[in-house]
Amino acid sequence: MRGVLFLMLLGFAVKNDQPVALKYFFGFEWQASLVVILLCFFSIGVLIGVLAMLGNMFQQRRELVELRRIVQLKKKLDGREDV
Repeated sequence: MRGVLFLMLLGFAVKNDQPVALKYFFGFEWQASLVVILLCFFSIGVLIGVLAMLGNMFQQRRELVELRRIVQLKKKLDGREDV
Protein backbone atom coordinates (compact mmCIF):
# COMPACT_ATOMS: atom_id res chain seq x y z
CA MET A 1 0.00 0.00 0.00
CA ARG A 2 2.81 2.41 0.85
CA GLY A 3 4.54 1.65 -2.43
CA VAL A 4 1.40 2.46 -4.43
CA LEU A 5 0.94 5.73 -2.54
CA PHE A 6 4.60 6.62 -3.09
CA LEU A 7 4.35 5.92 -6.83
CA MET A 8 1.18 8.02 -7.11
CA LEU A 9 2.81 10.97 -5.34
CA LEU A 10 5.99 10.57 -7.36
CA GLY A 11 3.94 10.59 -10.58
CA PHE A 12 2.13 13.73 -9.40
CA ALA A 13 5.46 15.41 -8.65
CA VAL A 14 6.96 14.49 -12.02
CA LYS A 15 3.90 15.68 -13.96
CA ASN A 16 3.68 19.01 -12.08
CA ASP A 17 7.23 20.30 -12.16
CA GLN A 18 6.43 23.50 -14.06
CA PRO A 19 7.43 26.75 -12.37
CA VAL A 20 4.58 28.66 -10.79
CA ALA A 21 4.64 32.28 -9.62
CA LEU A 22 2.91 33.25 -6.38
CA LYS A 23 2.36 36.98 -6.19
CA TYR A 24 2.11 38.78 -2.86
CA PHE A 25 1.40 42.34 -1.81
CA PHE A 26 3.89 45.12 -2.57
CA GLY A 27 5.22 43.35 -5.65
CA PHE A 28 6.74 40.36 -3.86
CA GLU A 29 6.76 37.21 -5.95
CA TRP A 30 7.90 33.64 -5.30
CA GLN A 31 8.65 31.32 -8.21
CA ALA A 32 9.01 27.62 -7.56
CA SER A 33 7.78 24.28 -8.79
CA LEU A 34 4.10 23.55 -8.12
CA VAL A 35 5.04 20.47 -6.11
CA VAL A 36 7.41 22.47 -3.89
CA ILE A 37 4.75 25.10 -3.24
CA LEU A 38 2.10 22.49 -2.41
CA LEU A 39 4.52 20.68 -0.09
CA CYS A 40 5.36 23.93 1.72
CA PHE A 41 1.74 24.90 2.25
CA PHE A 42 0.79 21.36 3.31
CA SER A 43 3.65 21.36 5.85
CA ILE A 44 2.60 24.77 7.18
CA GLY A 45 -0.98 23.50 7.56
CA VAL A 46 0.19 20.43 9.47
CA LEU A 47 2.33 22.60 11.75
CA ILE A 48 -0.58 24.95 12.48
CA GLY A 49 -2.82 21.97 13.24
CA VAL A 50 -0.30 20.44 15.64
CA LEU A 51 0.22 23.77 17.41
CA ALA A 52 -3.54 24.23 17.75
CA MET A 53 -3.83 20.77 19.31
CA LEU A 54 -1.02 21.20 21.87
CA GLY A 55 -3.01 23.26 24.39
CA ASN A 56 -5.79 20.69 24.57
CA MET A 57 -3.29 17.83 24.81
CA PHE A 58 -1.42 19.41 27.75
CA GLN A 59 -4.71 20.13 29.52
CA GLN A 60 -5.76 16.49 29.15
CA ARG A 61 -2.40 15.29 30.47
CA ARG A 62 -2.73 17.48 33.57
CA GLU A 63 -6.25 16.15 34.13
CA LEU A 64 -5.05 12.56 33.70
CA VAL A 65 -2.28 13.06 36.27
CA GLU A 66 -4.79 14.54 38.73
CA LEU A 67 -7.25 11.67 38.20
CA ARG A 68 -4.50 9.08 38.71
CA ARG A 69 -3.52 10.81 41.95
CA ILE A 70 -7.14 10.72 43.13
CA VAL A 71 -7.40 7.01 42.32
CA GLN A 72 -4.20 6.25 44.25
CA LEU A 73 -5.45 8.19 47.28
CA LYS A 74 -8.77 6.37 47.10
CA LYS A 75 -6.99 3.00 47.02
CA LYS A 76 -4.90 3.96 50.06
CA LEU A 77 -7.98 5.06 51.99
CA ASP A 78 -9.88 1.90 51.07
CA GLY A 79 -6.93 -0.21 52.19
CA ARG A 80 -6.81 1.45 55.62
CA GLU A 81 -10.53 0.90 56.26
CA ASP A 82 -10.14 -2.87 55.76
CA VAL A 83 -7.45 -3.13 58.47
